This record gives sequence, C-alpha cells and structure tokens, in this order.
Amino acid sequence: MTDNNFNPSVEEWYYPDENVRATSNAPDYDATYTKAMGDIESFWAERARSLEWFEPWDKVLDRSGAPFFKWFVGGKTNIAYNALDRHVKTWRKNKLALIFEGEPGDKQTYSYWRLNQEVNKFANVLRSMGVKKGDRVTIYMGRIPEIMIAMLACAKVGAVHSVIYGGFSEQAIADRVEDAQSRVLITCDGAWLRGNIVPLKETVDKAIAKSPIVETVIVVKRTNQPVNMEQGRDYWYHDLMTLPIASPRFETQVMDAEDPLFILYTSGTTGKPKGILHTHGGYSVYISTTLSWVFDLKDEDRWWCAADPGWITGHSYIVYGPLILGATGFMYEGAPTFPYPNRWWKLVEDYGITVLYTAPTAIRGLMRFGEAWPNRHDLSSLRLLGSVGEPINPEAWKWYHRVIGKEKCPIMDTWWQTETGGFMITPLPSTALKPGSATRPFPGIDIDVVNEAGESVPPGTDGNLVIKQPWPGMLRTVYGDPDRYVRQYWNTYAKQGWYVTGDSARKDKDGYVWIIGRNDDVIKVSGYRLGTAEIESGLVSHPAVAEAAAVGIPDEVRGNIIYAYCILRSDYSASEALIEELKEHIRHQIGPIAVPSKLEIVPSLPKTRSGKIMRRVIRARAMGMPEGDISTLEE
Repeated sequence: MTDNNFNPSVEEWYYPDENVRATSNAPDYDATYTKAMGDIESFWAERARSLEWFEPWDKVLDRSGAPFFKWFVGGKTNIAYNALDRHVKTWRKNKLALIFEGEPGDKQTYSYWRLNQEVNKFANVLRSMGVKKGDRVTIYMGRIPEIMIAMLACAKVGAVHSVIYGGFSEQAIADRVEDAQSRVLITCDGAWLRGNIVPLKETVDKAIAKSPIVETVIVVKRTNQPVNMEQGRDYWYHDLMTLPIASPRFETQVMDAEDPLFILYTSGTTGKPKGILHTHGGYSVYISTTLSWVFDLKDEDRWWCAADPGWITGHSYIVYGPLILGATGFMYEGAPTFPYPNRWWKLVEDYGITVLYTAPTAIRGLMRFGEAWPNRHDLSSLRLLGSVGEPINPEAWKWYHRVIGKEKCPIMDTWWQTETGGFMITPLPSTALKPGSATRPFPGIDIDVVNEAGESVPPGTDGNLVIKQPWPGMLRTVYGDPDRYVRQYWNTYAKQGWYVTGDSARKDKDGYVWIIGRNDDVIKVSGYRLGTAEIESGLVSHPAVAEAAAVGIPDEVRGNIIYAYCILRSDYSASEALIEELKEHIRHQIGPIAVPSKLEIVPSLPKTRSGKIMRRVIRARAMGMPEGDISTLEE
C-alpha cells in the first residue's frame, strides 16, 4: 500500500455504538491485554478450558525446542470433536450449522446433527480407502458444503488435509501433491463461477499425469458436465456415500494437541511453495477465541465469511472457528457480481446475515457499481463488518461503513497471515477505529515495529513488523523443510527469538498499527499471496524467455497487480501475439490469478554487480517514481 494509507496528521476516529460495547463478548481491552502479557501461559490456558479435551495438558507452552514451540503438551483432543461431536450432545444438534446457496440459486441447509452425520459417513469412506492417522489428503474443490465435509472428515480420521484453492492450475496442484505425498485427492466435476463452469476434474486429471502418486480420486457431482472417470482410480462421491461402509456413526480419532491438522501451501520467495503446518490443539484454542471476541458471535447470529475455504481465512473462519463456537455460517458459491452487482446484498437481505467478513478487493470492486445496488436492499440485519487479506484504504473503509453498514456497524479490520492461524492485529467491537488501521494487537500477542538492529522505531516511522512471543495458533514448521522454517521466520532476529512477519508497518502515537506492505518478494493480488519467483519461473519455462522479473504495483481494486518483464532468447522476436501467448502460458502454469496485468519485453533488466535483479528499481520505473540509489547497478 502507498503512504496515502497512513497520515498521522489527520485524526479520524469512529466510535462504536454504546449498545455494541455493552453486549460484546470481549472483555475490556486494556485490562485484558495487560493481564495477558503478564502471564501468557495462564491467559491461553484459561481460553483453552472453554473447549473439551479427552485428556488435559501437562504443560501449556514448551519453549525448550524454540523456535519449534509446542502448546498444550500432553493434551488429547480433536478439532472435529469440538466443532461437531460435542454440539450434537446439546440443544445445538438441531441448530443450523451451515446455510448454502449456489451461484445458480440452489439452496441447502445443514443442522449440526446432519452435518455431523455427513462428516461421519465420509470419514468412514476415507477409512475404507485406507486413509489413516497422519496420511495426507489433497482437496481441490469449489465453494460447496462438501469441501467443509471433506476437511472435517479428514480431521476426524486424523488425516492431514491439504486444501488447494480451486483457481490453481494443474502444475500448481502437481507440485503440492508431490510435496505432501498425497495418495488421495478429493475434487468436483466442476464449479460455477460467473455463469461458467470451472473444469476442476479436468485440471486434476492433468495434474495427476504430472504427479502419478495419486491412487484414488473422489469426485463430487456439482455441475453435471461429462468428465473422464478412470476405472479403479476415480469414484463418485454420491455413490460412495450410499454404500454400507458409509455409516453415520464414527468414533472420532483421539489426537495429541501437537498432531498435524493441515498443510496449507503459500507462496514464498523461492519457486517452491511452502507448506505451512498447523496442529489440532493450539489452533483450536486460538481461532475460537479470536472469532468469539473480535466478531462477537452469538447464538442468534448468521455469520458470513465470504472468503474461499482454500485459503487460511476459510480454514479458520468458515470451517473450524464458527463450528467450534456453535455458530450458524453462510456459504455462497459464486461471484459477488453474478448475475448483477447486487448478488451479495440480496443474499444479506434474503438470509438475514448479521456479520459480514470480506476482502478490501471485493469492497473496492463493488464500489465501482455505485450505491444504488446495495441501497435497493434491506441491510438492516448487519451489526458488524470485517475486512481481511490486505490493508483497506480509508476511502473503501468509509464506503463500507456508510453504504453497507449504514454508519452503525463497526469494521473489524484484521491483520494476520497463513502462518499465524488467526487474527493478530485487530479491533474488538468496543475499539475506537481509525479508517485504514488494523488498530492494536489481540490480547496475548506481543507485536512491535523495529529497525534492522531490533530497536523499536518511533511513532510514524517505517519498520519491520515482528512478533516477540509465541502464540497458540502459530505454524509449527514448513512441511518437510524445518530448515526453511527457521531460515525464513526466525533468522533475522535470531538473537532476540522474534518471529519475522515479512511486513513493514508503522505505529502511530496512539499505538495503532498501520500495515504498509510486504518486505520480501511476495505480491498480494486480491488478497492472495503470489511469489515473484513462482511467476518468474513460470515465464522462464516458456521456450521464448531467457530471463524474467515480476513486481507488484498498487491497484485501487485488487490491492496489487502484477507487472512482468521478459528478456527473450535470441531466436525470438517481440510481438503482441507472443505477449498474449506468455500470459496464457502463466494461466496454465500457475492459474488465472497469476496472469500479469502488464507484460513487457525488454532488452535488459536492472541488476546488481552480483547478478541480483533490483525489483525496487523495476517497481519504481513501472510506477513512474524516483529510482533511489542505483549505484550498485551493473548498468
């Protein structure tokens, strides 16, 4: 984000309604934060007692193997038990757990009783396929209830799920399947998006051809278009769920608090995506606490997190967090503007949504269509709004607050990462808000903004955002690569033992945090993280390209867009046709979200004498800004 996102000379405060403050789940921030930082182990132990454990923990936090911290050591649990099993023993068994609407308009509802039965049936199916505790299962699906069922079934069995966003290409799937060594893959025939079918099964078939380790493919019938079904490998979900093996009774696997729950791949600064590993115990405690306090969920609420389950936001706050709290969640399959730009606002009105959590990209995209579309709908059911994925610019914040929230809904602008598991810097419903700031750290989270020497910087000064104490929802490692985990997240301030977020930030005089952007070579497009190395590797894999560089440029709607620059091999010539061919190549190598908005063919790239591409200079040139110190450039 640009400096327009931070202007300490302009004080704009938005204060929550007194009723919001009086009825909030969250305790007083200042007193709770002070108490939590005085004894973080006691603080998190108290939060953990709100969940059910098969066996209690012996030790809240084990620092002995730092930075490989362990939480609730010796405790026995299972996140699926807290999300489902315990609720079906109470009055909540007949409460709606999930309301679903597909893009074509079809509707489904699941009570906690029915959802638990469906998960149990699929858990038995997975077990009959030979899936056992510790096995990795890849999930590549659209936004439909079965993705939630598949994730929860893996958790009940004790398997580790690896969900891949349904917009990734066959090569991206193959790379992730290979890294996780998944032998079972769950997908759909297709998914609906903007009135078209996304051919998920076709993409999976191409991926398996590149990574034949997959032995079993389970296919949900969603769009009903013909797909290839390979005998002995591919099975229809609906057929399996009618077999005698699919019993609605299943004894949830007892898991150690530190047993792996899922791997979620996120782009890094090398071409190889890194598998972030989260576990059952601490993650359960963290996401349920943060969701309860930040979004104030109550039994009468209808919660809509409009993200995709394929990203960490979906894992934490579509699937696991709301179910642990016994909430009613809403899921919509398709695009926010299909068939008209009022689709989301119609859904809010039709279903009485009370809390809406979405990305600034979506807000900015809907702003373009004006106020008439939302104003034709009754949005009075909304009481809280939220923002996630990237810093929200003040203009979008104010539009969201005024047009959608009718100036009565506080906006919970949350900063966090795949690696953190849940909200780290966030308001509570009682917090006074400043448009564009994620406000202050959640109780129990020790945040600071420091310089390269590890010294806290003065208010209004850019610095590196660090986390000084471990927290229960933190990643435990990079799957299969513990050295990378240490190198990427802990080496910069190894002496102090701090986690490096990779983001730059500022604090203002009130202690409010303003996120500036990424420090490393990762681009956030529409809230999704893409590594420059992954994009560049994709371009260089085309026979015409000798070298490539990619940078992110701020964009009003998408947060950032990708600018790419290519040097051609000597036997190729630049042309518009070749540029379009290279864009299509990236579409197939990585996915549509990674296609550069602008691609230029250039004779050379700015490099240091050691051969490092100076992306800072490229970005400055692309934006028409001063290049700064270029004394280290070779040319």
